[in-house]
Amino acid sequence: MTPAAMPAPDPGARAVRRRPKNRRAQIAAVSAAEFAALGYHRVSMEDIATRLGISSTALYRHYPSKYALFAGELLRLGEVTVAAVSLPEVAADWPARRRLGYAIDGIIAETIFNRTTVGLARWEHRYLEEPDKRTVDEHFATALTELSALIGAVRPELPEHERRIRAVGVFSAVSCLGDHRVALAAKPLAVLLNQACWALVETDLPVSAQSPPPRAVEIPHTLKHELLLQHAVRLFYERGYPNVGVEDIAAAAGLPSVSAVYRYYRGKGDLLNAAFRRAADRMTAVIGPTLAESGTPAEALTKLVDMYVAGAFDERELIYVYFAEFGHVPDDERATLRVVQRLVVAEWAGLLAQVRPGLTTAAGHILVHAALGLVVDYGRVFGDTERICPRQWVIRLMEAVLFGPPAPGPSASLNACTSP
Repeated sequence: MTPAAMPAPDPGARAVRRRPKNRRAQIAAVSAAEFAALGYHRVSMEDIATRLGISSTALYRHYPSKYALFAGELLRLGEVTVAAVSLPEVAADWPARRRLGYAIDGIIAETIFNRTTVGLARWEHRYLEEPDKRTVDEHFATALTELSALIGAVRPELPEHERRIRAVGVFSAVSCLGDHRVALAAKPLAVLLNQACWALVETDLPVSAQSPPPRAVEIPHTLKHELLLQHAVRLFYERGYPNVGVEDIAAAAGLPSVSAVYRYYRGKGDLLNAAFRRAADRMTAVIGPTLAESGTPAEALTKLVDMYVAGAFDERELIYVYFAEFGHVPDDERATLRVVQRLVVAEWAGLLAQVRPGLTTAAGHILVHAALGLVVDYGRVFGDTERICPRQWVIRLMEAVLFGPPAPGPSASLNACTSP
């Protein structure tokens, strides 16, 4: 039959919608992106179904629950991470640097490919049920051990704990891609992250010195609003924002009832917003004075790094909440806070561009995000144990990410790190 003889379609005929063959994979990908963008607790099965353009009933035919989708993605990311650092059999004959380079390239490639969901592993995995959490933790522990061993083969003089610190730094610097949407083509992005990872491996750390103890700020009981904020941040850090109620905050602060909280804050969302405001204000307040008292951009950026690390060690819980709970900030405040975050990163990146004139604007922003993320990840992995990861080391590793690999020379061996 010729085209001219083909019968015209019936305008009243019902269109036949064919179910895609990869429907389960499509559902998994869309739900993972939603979890990463909004957080596990802010996404419902109805939201996922709407995003896919299907009914909730159709969605439940493929997955029994929202948790099944969430756990499935985190388990997949864990398996991908192990695969990224696993070497092929032929690598047995490769030199140590090539073996480590292969693993670093694998981590970068998989992270770029999974960029929209990789943040789940950092901030949302605490909401996994215990059996799944153990499995995911084992995956990442295996990958960390493999990468540490590869770093040790390149730098055999390093003690085991320092190899692990550098391995955590590599994963952290690369996974920063999940926390922002700075656009850079895949190839230059891979090159940039590769350089940052090698800088973390190759830089020499200072001999550990006694760090000042974290500031213990005693809040008078008369300052109820400050007391509430302090206890709210601690509970958000320990349990996650969705698992904390206003009654929990009131009890922790020693208030007689929930109604006492509402004299100072409209609810726990208001408390979270106040915490974000405080963290943002402390980052922005130091920029002007630091620029005014610094002679060069490098000096200013170095001072900002020092102050940022000092603040992060003194208020580790606040910094963690600032990174982990952004999706739960009330909608009317999130846009304002995002502008503040971008301004801070832009100020740091502007200084970095003067120190490293060859960097593009996007590259500078990515390196700043990677450096800032190091602090919270070291706190997340090593806690408050400065004996294992002193703040002087964190400062030096942030500088390595920002300023690049150390210049080769005879002085490099003189600064070799010793065990704390």
